[in-house]
Amino acid sequence: MKRDNNNKKYITQNKLKFVLSTVMVLALSACTKNFEKYNTNPNNLTGAQSLVSTPTAFGPLEQAIFADYQRAQNLSADGYSGYLQPGISFSGDQNNLTYAMVDGWNQTGFTDQYNQVMATVHAMGTTTPIKTAHPEAWAVALIIQVEAMDRVTDRFGPIPYTQVATSLTTAPYDDQQTVYTTFFKQLDTAVTNLKAYIAAPGTVNYLGANDYIYAGNYAQWLKLANSLRLRLAMRIVKIDPATAETQAKEALTDSGGLLTVPSDDAAVAQTGGRENDLYQLSHDWNNTNMDAAIESFMVGYNDPRFSIYFQPAQAGAGTTYAGQFLGIRTGTVIGANQGTYEYFANLNTTQTFQFTTPQLIMTAAEVWFLRAEAALRGWSAESVQTDYETGITTSMTQWGATAGNYLNDATSTEANFTDPLNSANNVAAVSTVTIKWDNTATQEQQLERIITQKWLAIFPDGQEAWADFRRTGYPKLFTVANNFSGGLINTQTQVRRLPYPSTEATSNKAALAHGIALLGGPDNGGTRLWWDVNKANF
Repeated sequence: MKRDNNNKKYITQNKLKFVLSTVMVLALSACTKNFEKYNTNPNNLTGAQSLVSTPTAFGPLEQAIFADYQRAQNLSADGYSGYLQPGISFSGDQNNLTYAMVDGWNQTGFTDQYNQVMATVHAMGTTTPIKTAHPEAWAVALIIQVEAMDRVTDRFGPIPYTQVATSLTTAPYDDQQTVYTTFFKQLDTAVTNLKAYIAAPGTVNYLGANDYIYAGNYAQWLKLANSLRLRLAMRIVKIDPATAETQAKEALTDSGGLLTVPSDDAAVAQTGGRENDLYQLSHDWNNTNMDAAIESFMVGYNDPRFSIYFQPAQAGAGTTYAGQFLGIRTGTVIGANQGTYEYFANLNTTQTFQFTTPQLIMTAAEVWFLRAEAALRGWSAESVQTDYETGITTSMTQWGATAGNYLNDATSTEANFTDPLNSANNVAAVSTVTIKWDNTATQEQQLERIITQKWLAIFPDGQEAWADFRRTGYPKLFTVANNFSGGLINTQTQVRRLPYPSTEATSNKAALAHGIALLGGPDNGGTRLWWDVNKANF
């Protein structure tokens, strides 16, 4: 595993010097050509706070949403969602993807957003003039914080949030309901500020090119705020349907609108030499490959986005497999086949995921599927079928694919998966859902169709796809080929969360104990989050 130097780049750009308590190096026994450096809990969140009083802080803040992407997302959510799987033997195959959790990986997924997002936004709201002098920029900061910290709480559960100030060691944990309630309130503030600015814009655009997502286009930020509200509303539908409906309707009816076309998509530009994380993982390091689940669906559906997302096995895989679109089942023991698996199909870095390709946060296609689900639940008068089909066609447009007869395909289903290196990994298709909309289908069948196509459209956002899978059970995914959790995670139920990093036990022990109590179950990957309710979708 390579060290991700992007963090260093954007921290340097932001000139934020956070005090790190210790530095720990974790050696990965099977990772002979790479090494990693793990930073522990950034207990002290104070830094050169006066330096975040300028608009130049915003671009690095936006890039920090993807802080240490490999350990925070790729080696967990991207695999748990059925998108990507490494073809090399990390930690002797005893790692997150075989349910033997690697503490150092989970640590960075927990702490980085505090260090690089929460600290900066806190400074903007307390010790700099941004909050009051430029409320429209403060709105952007709040949206970024909600997006970044939602990733953290949806990985772990209860987190320190409402009382995080200058030190994590004194910050108590909030239950997830409180965190989500705060998210919605922060989006309220952001929407109010943005509308006020749009109604009476200033003569100078404060953010401008310093905004790596929308270049200071506040109308676009308003659409993103509403769309993010809709996403979060749908997340809590099974635990708090009343709030979910209220928030969804607010998003759906707001005059600022939602993301509707690919030009609305929110994506963070690569600047200052920072490269796209997926390009780095696939092209530079050859550390990630196509997962068996997405192979099976895209092959079964003859999906026109397949060769746009992925490129076939390379020559290094040998003449037997080169040129074939071969995936790797999540939880595969790579072992002695590392020299072959790592050359299986991987991301299309030639055309799609290039060095400078912006990294997507949210797309219009996702929003159309959210609208379809809202309509399915009776929260709007929109046509479920129209929203569903628009989600598909919007995704096709986004990726430059030709839909052809895709929407009318009422027969194609997921294909079986065959591992040419190890037949023990072979697995029969677990889904029979087709593509064409069927108004006579049950509500549950219609939801499966919506979420399955949403899953195909929002690739490569494994974070969101994993959350959808836990919430709805869709798309139906293959279980892990090998489960080394020692019984802590049920193979059929699949992983539900990441355990808290050990640094919390040493630096924030009392608060962590309260956080685990709020979690309502043991601190392992088998415990469900607050919104992940084990009950029917309807």
